[in-house]
Amino acid sequence: MEDTINTIKAYILEEFLPGEDPNELTPSTPLISGGILDSLATLKLVAFLEEKYGVEIQPHEMGTDNFDQLSDIARLVHEKM
Repeated sequence: MEDTINTIKAYILEEFLPGEDPNELTPSTPLISGGILDSLATLKLVAFLEEKYGVEIQPHEMGTDNFDQLSDIARLVHEKM
């Protein structure tokens, strides 16, 4: 699960937070409620996850329950695998 968190973190830093301190993005950093991920960014992240991990994420799964923290996203991916 740690590898998944690190992969997702690297993607978010590269795509949505270029130049930010990687240490500021922790597994519990609020992504949606903290304004890091908006709806378009969430869709891009979902496309990345589906391609990278071969999972299918349904629209109703893209809310704060599953996408507000790196740990939540990694848990969802592992459940789908």
